[in-house]
Amino acid sequence: MQASFSHLAPHLAGASILTLAAMMASPAISQTAAPDISPIVSYMGADRTQKLVEGAKKEGGVTLYSSATQEDLKVQLGEFEKKYGVKVTVWRGDSEGIAQRAITERRGGKDSVDVAETSGGNLEAMFREDVLMPVTSPVQAEIIPRGIPSHRAYTANRLQVQPIGYNTNLIKKADLPKTWEDLADPKWKGKMGIDMDDGDWFGTVVTIMGEQKGMDVFRKIALNGMSMRKGHTLLANLTASGEVPVSLAIYEYKFAQMKLAGAPVDFHYLDPMVVHPVGIGIAKRAPHPNAAALFFDFILTDGQKIYLEQQTYPSNIKVKPLPAGVELHFIDFTKAIDQQDKWAKVFKETFLARPR
Repeated sequence: MQASFSHLAPHLAGASILTLAAMMASPAISQTAAPDISPIVSYMGADRTQKLVEGAKKEGGVTLYSSATQEDLKVQLGEFEKKYGVKVTVWRGDSEGIAQRAITERRGGKDSVDVAETSGGNLEAMFREDVLMPVTSPVQAEIIPRGIPSHRAYTANRLQVQPIGYNTNLIKKADLPKTWEDLADPKWKGKMGIDMDDGDWFGTVVTIMGEQKGMDVFRKIALNGMSMRKGHTLLANLTASGEVPVSLAIYEYKFAQMKLAGAPVDFHYLDPMVVHPVGIGIAKRAPHPNAAALFFDFILTDGQKIYLEQQTYPSNIKVKPLPAGVELHFIDFTKAIDQQDKWAKVFKETFLARPR
């Protein structure tokens, strides 16, 4: 493995949606002209891969900003480097940190990132800040249509299905809630947790329920207390340990991985069920455009089968169909981003001030 990993800088780790929104409202610093790389990244000829491989080898590598776990990344990067002989350098952080870093660099005229792979909401912010560019590739043909926004500045590469998760030693399957309203029952007092950055999930669920009804339901749930944690992986581990017996809005794949490894966890669907698309996009000023496009194509083809092995839902649903028997609601970040501030604020107000 040749890829290098760097940790999220402390001042970026605390970056919030509100901080990112403030950055987006500020005037850009640097808007100098840059070479148009669209003929490279959106070339549709039959020899696309051959051209990209030749160009990538001359460029010497590709720089990826990603919020995937290091364990999951290593497999993808190892296979890419083995297949093409192109080195991947990784800067890994949380979704907000990635967007903040990329936008800050773009404003300062420092264009380091080639490819960004992270939450759809933060990719949308990066597109609006002129960091990402529209991309058309033949490999997008089998990607679920809801995973490609009309502007095509990013494409879903994996899908985070968000059910509730629970500790099977502490919660019996027969006792699981059948509706969100059931979580207002006092028997759940002190047993629930959620990631503190799940405002977009919260806004989606509440809007589907009907805002007044949805807020009434979650205010009642909040009376039982809610442990607010930073990071879905941390929350999954706390559920496995029993510290947080029930977790709302988990990332299903993480619980599936842990369950397969023998941890006492499982997941349970409640309607409405939300799907959070994670996407991949190419920087408008990518220093290594051929390598960027080659990596983009790899993730949406060979990479889809690797996601399957990692218990993740790939965006190519021919590789792994989405769960049947439940209505799935995709977060549309082209619209949701305009209400992020509202829902981040309401989400935290609903749960942080309540008993724990």
